[in-house]
Amino acid sequence: MFARRKAVLLTHALLVEALTVIVRPTMSYRALELGVPAAWLGALSAAFAVAPLALALPVGQAVDRFGERRVATTGAVLVTLAGVAFLVLGGHVAGLAAASALFGVGHLGCVVGQQTLVANTADRRGYATAFGHFTFASSLGQMCGPMLIAAVGGDRAIPDTRPIFLCACALAGVLVVLAALLPRGAAPAARRGGGPGGVRAILRTPGIPNALLTSCVVLATVDIVLVYLPALGTERGLASSTIGVLLAVRGLAAMGSRLFLGRLAQAVGRRRLLVVSTTGAALALLAAPLPLPVWLLGCLLFVIGFGLGVGQPLTMAWLAEAAPPGLRGRAMSLRMVGNRTGQLLIPTAAGLVAAGLGAAGVLWLTALGLGWAGLAGRRLPADPG
Repeated sequence: MFARRKAVLLTHALLVEALTVIVRPTMSYRALELGVPAAWLGALSAAFAVAPLALALPVGQAVDRFGERRVATTGAVLVTLAGVAFLVLGGHVAGLAAASALFGVGHLGCVVGQQTLVANTADRRGYATAFGHFTFASSLGQMCGPMLIAAVGGDRAIPDTRPIFLCACALAGVLVVLAALLPRGAAPAARRGGGPGGVRAILRTPGIPNALLTSCVVLATVDIVLVYLPALGTERGLASSTIGVLLAVRGLAAMGSRLFLGRLAQAVGRRRLLVVSTTGAALALLAAPLPLPVWLLGCLLFVIGFGLGVGQPLTMAWLAEAAPPGLRGRAMSLRMVGNRTGQLLIPTAAGLVAAGLGAAGVLWLTALGLGWAGLAGRRLPADPG
């Protein structure tokens, strides 16, 4: 029974992320079909992040009050409605923006519900394994999603977006069914135990600000690597296929670190693992812009992917451990607020740096920030006994 419930949760996580990497690029293709200037694509993408940023804490409170399954099911319904909105309203830029915002809110409900469910159903000593498997499933979804675009969209430069959105709607319907089958988390009495002022209480917990900081910087670093490694390759004359292979190496290394995270954490300790992996990724990122042979750059990308893959699930584990059952939804939503803020602000600042120092300068400064965040992890609480 436990294995079936876990399989439902992990499949739900996989499908949410697959839908995300299907819908968001397809939205960009639809905008290009409409003749929208490329400069406006960033604004459409921001609609996905800004609405959840404003609603993250209320959604977390709703999870604590009404339960994970209800909020995840509501999120899945909103994702489905967003797919329909892309089909019905996608002939106009305003319609695309509204559908993107609706999808972002639905995605938020699904993800906060999933993460809180992991926190409320896993054993305290098994948090590293549980969140490692959860984030592995999410990463697998991010790999599978683009395959559907390739299969349905054909080989045209701008694919026919309508059949892709139709497939997304069908997958979203499956997501609703899976959400209804999710196990229950904390009992109602435990959910009521959080009380008012929960977010302030979480932020006052020793080490939690450091966990939020590390999570924010790690996720922003992933975004910057995805954006600026191709730019670095262009500056160095590397083929786009080579850059694609290097990014694939990074992604596979991240998935590997998450799949075996429980064993790694048990072997060396969670805090030591986070500090070593994050600072190791920072050192590798610091060396990546140097004029190196491709095979050595591939080795550095493996180290970067492995280290960045560890950061997200381990910080989830610390938040889950620090917050009581009645506050875990708010703890996970607080992490989402920090991550979304970092994704909005840090790449923007990196863009300003790139104007003067190029892609190498951006990666060097990002490496320094990642190393600082990794060293800050030394102030995180000790592993559970």
